[in-house]
Amino acid sequence: MAIEAPVSKFRKNNLKVYVAACIVFAIAFAYDGYLSKYPWAHRNSFYEKHVKDGRPDDTMKFNQITPILLAALAAVLMGRLWILKNKKLLADENELVISDKEKISYDSIQKIDKTNFDSKGFFIITYKNQDGRELERKISDRAYDNLAAILDKLVAKIS
Repeated sequence: MAIEAPVSKFRKNNLKVYVAACIVFAIAFAYDGYLSKYPWAHRNSFYEKHVKDGRPDDTMKFNQITPILLAALAAVLMGRLWILKNKKLLADENELVISDKEKISYDSIQKIDKTNFDSKGFFIITYKNQDGRELERKISDRAYDNLAAILDKLVAKIS
């Protein structure tokens, strides 16, 4: 029976917080950069202070450019979140599947260092790849949920 470890809620929630922060700051900078020029705006004094003779100073230019960059960053982070939603670690009967391109067969695993798993939440797999080189892969509970079950299955398979 295959055991799955989906992307951690910690990672997803952090991305959601970053997206929300980007949107909030983009709105704040856009208000100062674009809407403060109107007399009804509460920050009209900001506009009067930073625009002389119709020419914005560096602070006003920053407030006009930053919302665009923050909106682009929010879009990139949302794309990252969308990509991660279906990502998972899979321990099936023959191998540990990290991604479509990265698979570690149980026969190639040399050792599993789980000394830091209880305290810091990660373990390190040492394995030989197809070229015969010895590689290490660190797998953390900050990246995946349900790692204890994956670790138990790995230990059972290589014992």
